[in-house]
Amino acid sequence: MRFLRDNALTLLFLLLTVLALVGQAFSGLADQNEEQTARGAPETTLPDYVTSSSFAVDVAENWQSEYLQFFLFILVTVWLVQRGSTQSKPPGEEGAESDEEQNVGEHAGPGSPPWARAGGPRGALYSRSLGLVMGATFLWSWLAQSVAGWAADNDRRLGDLQDPQGWGDYLRSPDFWNRSLQNWQSEFLAVASIVALSIYLRQRGSPESKPVGSPHDATGVEG
Repeated sequence: MRFLRDNALTLLFLLLTVLALVGQAFSGLADQNEEQTARGAPETTLPDYVTSSSFAVDVAENWQSEYLQFFLFILVTVWLVQRGSTQSKPPGEEGAESDEEQNVGEHAGPGSPPWARAGGPRGALYSRSLGLVMGATFLWSWLAQSVAGWAADNDRRLGDLQDPQGWGDYLRSPDFWNRSLQNWQSEFLAVASIVALSIYLRQRGSPESKPVGSPHDATGVEG
């Protein structure tokens, strides 16, 4: 029970991810089979659909946009601020901060991670590990989206009796950039919304909100 309590936030969102993927699999299969029936083609089975390029590209294009959002947000909040937002450092504290402020190397405490205490190259790598992992995951999911989208597009082209195209040609195609940009704009708007709305609106008890009675210009204060 203690494990569940201590990790409830992560576990909840992992469960919701699995449920959403299952729902996407069944709804996507139903949608594809409606199209297959309209064309007089045989229906697709669930195992065939979830291992298809059509399902893979839909999953990957959402993942890459989410990780791009967090990767950029992690990086730009080092240097850019928004007065009054819980998502920002206070104005005047821009930058990577000193080793003493970050508890790195000789300034590390007894509970600090070993690589933070080590300093040097290991400390430098660890101090950027969150951004590096988010960026690498974005690149991996972007690559997966491009390959799966390329395969799905060529399946469609062959069905329409058109010649398949190469991966490089697909990367320059409207289909690829339409899939990418329609997700990116929504992610960027969502980040701008939480940054700006947390200045003036409150959610009692949430660390994403300031305490209800905090002034609007209080910055980086959590409820």
